[in-house]
Amino acid sequence: MISNTDLNKLKNIVDYFKEVPYDVTRAELYNARELYRGFETGKPETYPLCYDQRVYRHYLATGKQGESIDESLARTIHDHGIHTAMEAFFQTHSNRLCIGIMGGHALLRTDGMFRSITLLSKRLTEQGFYMLSGGGPGAMEATHLGAWMAGRTTEETDDALLTLSVAPSFRDEGWLSTALHVMERYPQSQYVSLGIPTWLYGHEPSTPFATHIAKFFENSIREDSILTLAFGGIVYTPGSAGTMQEVFQDAVQNHYLSFGFSSPMIFFGRDFWTNEMPVYPLLENLSAHGKYHNLLLTLTDDTDEIVAKLQEFRQTAADTSKAT
Repeated sequence: MISNTDLNKLKNIVDYFKEVPYDVTRAELYNARELYRGFETGKPETYPLCYDQRVYRHYLATGKQGESIDESLARTIHDHGIHTAMEAFFQTHSNRLCIGIMGGHALLRTDGMFRSITLLSKRLTEQGFYMLSGGGPGAMEATHLGAWMAGRTTEETDDALLTLSVAPSFRDEGWLSTALHVMERYPQSQYVSLGIPTWLYGHEPSTPFATHIAKFFENSIREDSILTLAFGGIVYTPGSAGTMQEVFQDAVQNHYLSFGFSSPMIFFGRDFWTNEMPVYPLLENLSAHGKYHNLLLTLTDDTDEIVAKLQEFRQTAADTSKAT
């Protein structure tokens, strides 16, 4: 039998759940319309009023680790619901067709690599893959912009890039407004992509171009999900510490065949991955000396080669699945 004291504790918890600025029991993925509800295009002063930023301020005020039991419990239940919603997403979208693109959040919209990622993602989406990223700005935004522009012409895509170039960095005032303007000008209902951002990096806005957004409080859940869901392969574009973490976490999964097979690890940008951040020769060396096994490594500057490698793996995986 529950005592009156325990009943009061439960009541206090429920009351706390009602007071937080997020839906504790949410069981659906987010989209841009929900995250940025309260923001008015062309009025940057309304950005702090949007849902996403109100939750972020609450997150900071209550401690990144959740300083109270009530807050920790509320976040855990919220993240469980988002994770369940993500599992439902993959019941209708095969993760063997899911391609992850990893890279730096600071990549400018005016950078040539941003356009290259956009066109690569667009092409892969049109060929039946669907794209996944960490759901933030930079290389992540380019990933979802490409998926959003799937089915449209290169000229239309370049027009979208021109619109975005007014605010090259996510720190620029017009970053969100220009993105929403592109979405309004080029509506999308045929193709999907999945972004997985976190409020831990809430100072980096979530890209609105992702049609499905799994936003978590707990970054460890988010990081693990990004790398374990992209069964179709991962393309690594230039990045820094976060991207390095993803490279080696992915390498471990492939080495141990954690999911029964290994997926392609494609490094896009020869000079970056051999000179500026010489991760590729290290992985090659470790693989050659038996320190890593089962790594399907590719280093290239050629998007045609990337597409061919991913298509080849898709066919191989399909043939293997039929054989078993």
